[in-house]
Amino acid sequence: MIVYKNLEEIELIRESSQLVSKTLGELKKLVFPGALPIDLDKIAETFIRDHNAEPGFLGMYDFPNTLCISINEEVVHGIPGNKPLKNGDIISIDCGVLKNSFYGDHAYTFQVGEVKEEVKKLLEITKESLYRGIKKLQVGNRIGDVSNEIQTYTEKHGYGVVRELVGHGLGKKLHEEPDIPNFGHKNTGAKIKDGLVVAIEPMINLGTKDVEQGPDGWTVITSDRKPSAHFEHNIAVVNGKPEILSTFDFIETA
Repeated sequence: MIVYKNLEEIELIRESSQLVSKTLGELKKLVFPGALPIDLDKIAETFIRDHNAEPGFLGMYDFPNTLCISINEEVVHGIPGNKPLKNGDIISIDCGVLKNSFYGDHAYTFQVGEVKEEVKKLLEITKESLYRGIKKLQVGNRIGDVSNEIQTYTEKHGYGVVRELVGHGLGKKLHEEPDIPNFGHKNTGAKIKDGLVVAIEPMINLGTKDVEQGPDGWTVITSDRKPSAHFEHNIAVVNGKPEILSTFDFIETA
């Protein structure tokens, strides 16, 4: 069952989403060759708690950290470790916040130093697919219209669209209905209505769409070990149109 939100609830979700945005902006300063993912995790936890909120991921489903940090061929759900970042890496940082009983949850894939052109293009196309999908999140459309837009745009560039992991509704639970796949057919799925709040999150691979579970039981890895990109926003449908509650401004204008 989809839980539709009123405007007051949407504002609370916006507050949580914006705190995630600010956290990612703080981390941008610390993403450089030699940085340790575990240090980013500790800094994020402190920053979130200093803003009167709780890390949304820590302890959920027994996940051990504040951040999911996924590097290169790691798609999502990577556990922050002690291996230093190196020049040419890409690093997806996915962060969640619980504040005022509502969650925020979004992600950004950062470049570490100088990155190969083909990988830069993967990041650009994946991020653009997110915004193209968001434009389809309007009354009169269905969830499949969002999914199809992301799939069509990214596959046109020869990329693999992950099937096993999807976006989701967002509210008092981190994962609510409906699922938001990054693949699908137009005019299928739930009708989009005012009050819908979702996390749309393309997970797009440079090579195959196929993924596998890493040995830690959490990290999802591309089967061909080629890089994967991940961008995520939180969006509400207000007056028939999508309103992005999170922002990349703290990252991209820093």
